[in-house]
Amino acid sequence: MSLQLRQLSTADADFESAFQRVLHWSAETDAAIEHRVAEIIEAVRSRGDAAVLEFTQRFDGLQADSVSALELGREELKAAFDAITPAQREALEFAAQRVRSYHERQLEASGKSWSYRDADGTLLGQKVTPLDRVGIYVPGGKAAYPSSVLMNAIPAHVAGVPEIVMVVPTPRGEKNPLVLAAAFVAGVHRAFTVGGAQAVAALAYGTASIPRVDKITGPGNAYVASAKRRVFGQVGIDMIAGPSEILVLADGSTPADWVAMDLFSQAEHDELAQSILLCPDAGYIAQVREAIERLLPGMPRADVIRASLEGRGALIQTRSMDEACEISNRIAPEHLEVSSSEPQRWEPLLRHAGAIFLGAYTSESLGDYCAGPNHVLPTSGTARFSSPLGTYDFQKRSSLIEVSEQGAQQLGRIAAELAYGEGLQAHAQAAEFRLKKGS
Repeated sequence: MSLQLRQLSTADADFESAFQRVLHWSAETDAAIEHRVAEIIEAVRSRGDAAVLEFTQRFDGLQADSVSALELGREELKAAFDAITPAQREALEFAAQRVRSYHERQLEASGKSWSYRDADGTLLGQKVTPLDRVGIYVPGGKAAYPSSVLMNAIPAHVAGVPEIVMVVPTPRGEKNPLVLAAAFVAGVHRAFTVGGAQAVAALAYGTASIPRVDKITGPGNAYVASAKRRVFGQVGIDMIAGPSEILVLADGSTPADWVAMDLFSQAEHDELAQSILLCPDAGYIAQVREAIERLLPGMPRADVIRASLEGRGALIQTRSMDEACEISNRIAPEHLEVSSSEPQRWEPLLRHAGAIFLGAYTSESLGDYCAGPNHVLPTSGTARFSSPLGTYDFQKRSSLIEVSEQGAQQLGRIAAELAYGEGLQAHAQAAEFRLKKGS
């Protein structure tokens, strides 16, 4: 059966309307899901462990007498690490080292406290401190994601968070050894085999067994996304993640099979994932389309890829690479591949993307697993104003102000003047009490 993959051209009169249909995706959660999540959160908030056990049995088919029985001890994580193959251990440790090294550099660049003194002796600065406790949500069910453990736990560890709590669903009690081994490698302190909205609620409000955290990070399904949205304000969250996305800017110099497989790499996540190619070369677009048709039948997740490509995918011919860059900025994709012989030429034109992958050899999948930068990225166009997960997400900043006696004379008069203007007399007099008589 021929793939019904839409093909557009910016030269077409109806391009704009067709392009908007490609981009359209509603982030609004189904009303039934919202209602159910609200019930789950309230149950966990009021009944704690009992509600967590009830929902874990109902949704994951996992029976336990207590939530403490669902906690994975450090020794179990170590046993999982020891039990996986040597090749898997090597891959986990290599990826963890790359991720840790990148985030250590990130911390050095922007994660330090600083201060300075004015000429009058007043000290001003910023104190950077880690969060006390964070929760990381690791998806489970359809697939297991040890890479998500590394990408969430390691930057928190590097940032200095003293306690990292992992929650991961284990439907029917099936524990993925790579996920447990990744938790061991990444330095997770506590881990529970609990998932879904009930896990998010437990982390947000705390139960007798699961500690309350300051922030929750990590992707999940619609129930998890809805729960994170609802508990935001009670705790911090990283972002509300939508379906995965890849945008490939190609000048025709990369083998078509490579680009076809790169488009597959996001389409295989789920049917709502989006894969788009922008290219000025019509002949090359035809080559990529042929490669897609030829390679698709051999993919284990061919049905998911087909549904994704037909539902939200597109091959778009542009007038030039410059125009392709302009359209890319409008899309603000999660993953942006610049599959070009001159990637450095186009990179300065690209303003909005979660991560930018430069050159033909830089497949998006390397960023997912082991390149080093974080793979938790803004989706659904939010790269216009959001950033990848990083050490900065696990820190907070406190302003430092130490005003000298001399400094208080000038600042006090200015503050008082402004405070009186706002009608806040106590503010004004608090500053004036510190002024020297006659000054």
